[in-house]
Amino acid sequence: MKNIIFAFLGLLLFSPGAVAQLKAVPYTDGNQKLKGLQIAPKKAGKMKPGILILPAWKGIDTHSKQSAEKLSKMGYYAFVADIYGEGNYPTTTQEAGKLSSFYKSNIADYQRRIQLALDQLVKAGANPDNIVVIGYCFGGTGALEAARAGMKIQGVVSFHGGLGRDTARANNPITAKILEVGGKVEDYGDSIRVYCDQRPKKASIKTLPYPGFPTDLQPQMGVVLSLADGTSTINESIWESRFQYTDELNKMGAKITAQGKS
Repeated sequence: MKNIIFAFLGLLLFSPGAVAQLKAVPYTDGNQKLKGLQIAPKKAGKMKPGILILPAWKGIDTHSKQSAEKLSKMGYYAFVADIYGEGNYPTTTQEAGKLSSFYKSNIADYQRRIQLALDQLVKAGANPDNIVVIGYCFGGTGALEAARAGMKIQGVVSFHGGLGRDTARANNPITAKILEVGGKVEDYGDSIRVYCDQRPKKASIKTLPYPGFPTDLQPQMGVVLSLADGTSTINESIWESRFQYTDELNKMGAKITAQGKS
């Protein structure tokens, strides 16, 4: 699965990068010293895509470093986040379990550390409008929390991340797909404004159970994508026969082909 994701990300590049080296980057969260790792392609594409990597429960490890190096070779700016901070790195599974549980129980702290790492990725040269977050296990949970926090990202990829959420927490809107097609979201507390001041961009959408893309928003996004440049795809994995609205859009000039669940 991980190799498939890397191959998919490679298709998005405008210009392949060259070999680079990981560089330690010190930053802070209040008095807590943090040390992440950044790497940039020798020659970045025009869109300067960036990927924030959230490590598994033992913190920055060999796998997260290798992932960053692979992404750099594909032309991405990459940054491996330091969630725990200097002096707090676990050496045993028991310590890792205790630390990761703390952040999963104190989501605001976890989200703040993710945002700080995201800021470092932008400082390294990544386009702030062209960033995604990927995470593994504990980091996969963090990737979902980045989306739940409404961070300025184009999407998230969670490998084995925990889907659980405290039911007492408010359900904040996840706007990644809206931002991906070029939309803008303004939050006014008790209401939001969603708009687009340009022709929408193409996108691929697959409906999934929470916290994935909701099936009830699939028709609305179908209307938006019918106006987008290029060819978009929608895969409806929840309900059968949920593309009947496309016949009416085609009558108005759209070019939509619906077969089965796509």
